[in-house]
Amino acid sequence: MRAERVFVYGTTVGLIGDLLLGDPRRGHPVALYGRAANTVEGALWRAHRGWGALHTVVCAGGATVVASLAARAVRRRSPLTKIALTAATTWAVVGGTSLTREARAIGTALAAGDTTAARARLPHLCGRDPQELDGQQMARAVVESVAENTSDAVVGALVWGAVGGVPGLVAFRAVNTLDAMVGHRSPRYLRYGWASARLDDLLGWPGARLTAAAAVLAGPHRRSALRAWRRDAHRHPSPNAGPVESAFAGALGVRLGGSLSYGGRVEHRAVLGGATGRPVEVADIERAVRLSRQVTWIALGASVAGRLLAARLSGNRPLKKGST
Repeated sequence: MRAERVFVYGTTVGLIGDLLLGDPRRGHPVALYGRAANTVEGALWRAHRGWGALHTVVCAGGATVVASLAARAVRRRSPLTKIALTAATTWAVVGGTSLTREARAIGTALAAGDTTAARARLPHLCGRDPQELDGQQMARAVVESVAENTSDAVVGALVWGAVGGVPGLVAFRAVNTLDAMVGHRSPRYLRYGWASARLDDLLGWPGARLTAAAAVLAGPHRRSALRAWRRDAHRHPSPNAGPVESAFAGALGVRLGGSLSYGGRVEHRAVLGGATGRPVEVADIERAVRLSRQVTWIALGASVAGRLLAARLSGNRPLKKGST
């Protein structure tokens, strides 16, 4: 069975597995990788970009090498074995179901007026200071996190899986996880996390644009989504979160961005979707979750189509009967 078919079947099964099973509470491969990265950081940390780059090479490079060896080990095995490896890897690296479960749990708490429970769960979804947020601000934070993590936790992985198979899936998740761990603008990580943050920006670029395009196609307000993407994306400090959040804002007809607090540090960001959008409401959390699901399946279709087209253009097709 050709590699593109293995990708098609494997990623589809992996996404369905994530939809049905979500992430395990213990022993998740990404969590184990995070612990290993913490150990490496403990040995290498210096307030220096070079040591941070070495950290990125050791952690992300090591994970990618392991994935490459696993893919090589099943190369001559049955098609089902190769599909199973791709499916298991896809399930391990995507986090769409956990994302939507956390978002819905916070939305349920906010709808019931239980801001205490919502504040307790918010750190599971984003790094903001929950005590500084009221109900409406928490709802906005959830919608923004759903938008950004649709790209980071799902679409970006599918894109790099289409490019590089199992090693591509793992490489993207490894780099994205490192960025979440050390890619902060805090005194400790400003220099040490620079390489991880920049590499994550690079690998996240295509997935973010595909996410934004899919949000335009799937959203209830397509023209507003496209206008917001074009008008507001560059105003966000992140080159990848900007297109995604602005497209989601326009698609849902809401305003995202504005003031927020991370670790006691207040940031004043531009408003996205502000020309026609309204303030986020609790009900918009469920709307964002549904949009995220639609974007995921559009992205899978686009990744599959891209992989099949690349195979066709490269001449990777079976010989006809009688060909020599």
